[in-house]
Amino acid sequence: MPLALLALAIGAFGIGTTEFVIMGLLPEVASDYGVSIPTAGYLVTGYALGVMFGAPLMTVLGTRVPRKRMLMLLMGLFIVGNLLSALAPAFAVMLIGRVVASLAHGAFFGIGSVVAADLVAPHKKAGAIAMMFTGLTVANVVGVPLGTLVGQAAGWRVTFAVVAALGVVGLLGVAGLVPDVPRAEGVRLRHELAAFKNVQVLLAMAMTVLGFGGVFAAITYIAPMMTRVAGFADGSVTWLLVLFGLGMVGGNLVGGRFADRALMPMLYISLGALSVVLALFTLTAHDKVASAATLFLIGALGFATVPPLQKRVLDHAHGAPTLASAVNIGAFNLGNALSAWLGGVVIAAGLGYTAPNWVGAVLAAAALVLAVVSATLERRGSTPRGVAAGSVPAEQRSAAVHH
Repeated sequence: MPLALLALAIGAFGIGTTEFVIMGLLPEVASDYGVSIPTAGYLVTGYALGVMFGAPLMTVLGTRVPRKRMLMLLMGLFIVGNLLSALAPAFAVMLIGRVVASLAHGAFFGIGSVVAADLVAPHKKAGAIAMMFTGLTVANVVGVPLGTLVGQAAGWRVTFAVVAALGVVGLLGVAGLVPDVPRAEGVRLRHELAAFKNVQVLLAMAMTVLGFGGVFAAITYIAPMMTRVAGFADGSVTWLLVLFGLGMVGGNLVGGRFADRALMPMLYISLGALSVVLALFTLTAHDKVASAATLFLIGALGFATVPPLQKRVLDHAHGAPTLASAVNIGAFNLGNALSAWLGGVVIAAGLGYTAPNWVGAVLAAAALVLAVVSATLERRGSTPRGVAAGSVPAEQRSAAVHH
C-alpha cells in the first residue's frame, strides 16, 4: 500500500478525534463557559449540522479543482476550526470553530475514498479505502480517550490545540505524499443529483439518520450519565470511551463482513438489537458493570449498521455515487444533531440523564420500521432501482469508474 494512504489515514484520525472527543469534555467546557450541559451539547449538534450541509457543498466544489488541492484545502479548514475552538474566548466563538472544522469532514472522506482507490490496483481498491477509514476507527479507540484524558488533566483547550497539530501533520502528508490527481472529466452535477430520485436511496439515508441518531442520543451525554448516574469517577470516562471505541471497531468489522452476504437481515438484527439495548440502558446505567457492558454493545450494534447502510446507498446510486455517498455521511451527522438536541431537551425537562436512552431506542426502532418498508417495496418492485444509474449516460458511467 502506498504511503499516501498513511497521510489520508492521519487526516481521518484527526477528524474522527475532533468529532467525538467533545463528548468526554462536555462538563469541563460547560463549566468554563458557565453554560448548562444541554447547552454545551450544541457543540455536538453544530458540528453535526456542519457536516450535513458541508458534505454536499464541499463535494460539489471539489469537482471543480484537483483532488489533492481540495484535500489540502479541507485539512486547512480543519486546522483553522480546531485552533479557533482552542482559543475561543466565548462559547459562541467555540461553536463557530466547531462548525468551521466540520466543513472538512464529509468531503474529506468522500474525496479521500476516490483518491485512495486511484492509488492502487483495481483488486486492492476496497483495501485502500478501508485503510483510510482505519484512521477514523483508531481515533475512537486511541485519539478520543487520550484527548479526553489530556483535556481533563491539562484543560480541554490543549486537546483541541493537539488536534489542530494533527491536522498540520495530515496536511503536510497530503502535500508531500499524495500525487496530483486530475479532476474527473465529464462529471456533471445533474448526474449526481439523479441518484436522489431513487426512493431506496432516500430510505437508506433516512435509516442512517434514525439508526445512528439512536447511538448519539446516549453517547452525547455519556460523561454525565456515567459519572452522575452509574457512579464512575470523572477519570473513568477515558477508559469507558475506549470500551465504546472497541465496540465500534468490532461492530464495523462484523457489519462489513456480512453486508455483502445478507445486507437487509444484518440491518434488521443490528437495528432491532440496538433499540432494545438502548432501552435497557435506562436500567443498566445505574450499575457500573452493566453500564460498561451496555456501552460496548451500543458501540458494536450502532457501527454494525454503518457498512450495510453505506453499501445500500452505493448500490442504488451506482451510476454516480460520489455526491450520494457524501450526503449519506452528512445523514449520519444529521442523526447526531437530531439526537443530541432531543437528548438535551429531555434532560432540560427534568427527566434525568438516562432519558436520552429512550430517545435513542425510539429512533433506532423507527429506522428498523423503515428497513422493513424498504425491503417490502424492493420485493414488490415498487421502487425503480435503475433510476439513478439510468439517468447517467454510458460515457459518464465509464468516467465514474475511472475518476
